[in-house]
Amino acid sequence: MINNNKAYSIFFNALLIFLVLACLVPFWLLIASSFTSETSLVQNGYSMFPREFSLGAYEYLWNARGSIGRAYLMSVIIAAIGVTANVVMTILFAYPLSRSDLPGRNVFSLILFIPMLFNGGLVPTYLVYTNIINVKDSIWGMIIPYLLLNPFLVIMMRTYFTSSVPNEVIEAAKIDGATETQALVRIVIPMSKPIIATVSLMTLISYWNNWTNGIYFLTTRTDLYGIQNYLNDVMNKAAFLQSHVTGNISAADIPSTSVRMAIAVIAVIPLLVAYPFFQKYFVKGITLGSVKG
Repeated sequence: MINNNKAYSIFFNALLIFLVLACLVPFWLLIASSFTSETSLVQNGYSMFPREFSLGAYEYLWNARGSIGRAYLMSVIIAAIGVTANVVMTILFAYPLSRSDLPGRNVFSLILFIPMLFNGGLVPTYLVYTNIINVKDSIWGMIIPYLLLNPFLVIMMRTYFTSSVPNEVIEAAKIDGATETQALVRIVIPMSKPIIATVSLMTLISYWNNWTNGIYFLTTRTDLYGIQNYLNDVMNKAAFLQSHVTGNISAADIPSTSVRMAIAVIAVIPLLVAYPFFQKYFVKGITLGSVKG
């Protein structure tokens, strides 16, 4: 029996080590590539350690710090507005659905569930956002389409409210004179920090990594590009230059891969900084309150 426990322990520890390496190795390869010269990347490909160390990619970023800084700032603004709006709307949608006395609860749940299975398609959706909601070439084109409300996150939060927030606490608050809004703000939300943190982080990742909205809805306002759209723009320009090289200039002389890696490195930094602040709520996983008998 003891030998079996040791075998299981060794197996799962080895599995966890493998999974950790599977996460860390690509990130390390990304960093190493950003410090490798473009010539070495073109001739030798990627490697775990720079074969020819170079700061050329970061020198390019420093020279383009104005454009990159603006894209970074736009990503921060878009993510801040989007995450705040998404979390507020998710809470306001999920909390009523968690109440068993809500009139038409099943109908609203069905309305929420249908978009998870069906959608109108890309072209009709684009026409609705541009012709009716009119988000084209505005900052709202980076915030509203596809990201503002996620039915899956609403279902997650509704399930948490139903299973982890005792109904007796809410009823006790109402007996003491609290309204439904006061019960939500003063009782439910403080007891739901783990799920709110989870939804916030998932939404933050979605907004920060999104680049399709910029392609679809920003045709002239490139000044509204976030860092991901800026990265895509750099890639497109480098590909164009490499396909039109002439004279003594070779494709290896045009910074492309190393610059792309360097931008990816600085783009992922905010997520790495934000994650530790949310992690404690993931591992905590319990409500911040109790029912007194």
